[in-house]
Amino acid sequence: MLHLHINAFPEGRHVNAFKEYYQHLVDDEFDKAEITRTFYEEYMAVADLSADFYIETVDLVFQKYALPRGELTFRGRTVNPAAIRRTALVTIEGERDDICAIGQTLAAQDLASSLRPYMRTHYVQPNVGHYGVFSGKRWQNSIYPLVRDVIHISQ
Repeated sequence: MLHLHINAFPEGRHVNAFKEYYQHLVDDEFDKAEITRTFYEEYMAVADLSADFYIETVDLVFQKYALPRGELTFRGRTVNPAAIRRTALVTIEGERDDICAIGQTLAAQDLASSLRPYMRTHYVQPNVGHYGVFSGKRWQNSIYPLVRDVIHISQ
């Protein structure tokens, strides 16, 4: 008989979260249950972009690597990250991101080769997955202040 630990797969943490959610409800800990419910309501929300756009983006960016190959176009013109000269660039990664591997957004720093070093910021947030880079306590307490400061300095 095969026994798998629930945390053997990345989705194990979500299974555990739902178990805890229902236990909070059973234990009348509605405030704790509400935190989980609110998180998953947003986490599972339907994307606000069309399927065609999403599929095209995945194909061009993640499968064909069109941007680093100099093949990505917009309105008939080639997108050239080396042409970026007067804006700050902030790349942020989550240490536990299971969607974008570490180093994937850092690659943008190399592509924007005309930016001076003081216009570049790269940050890896410890103990956070993909969603946590954009939402939650770590976003509010660590990532947003960094982004805010870069925007403030570059104005």
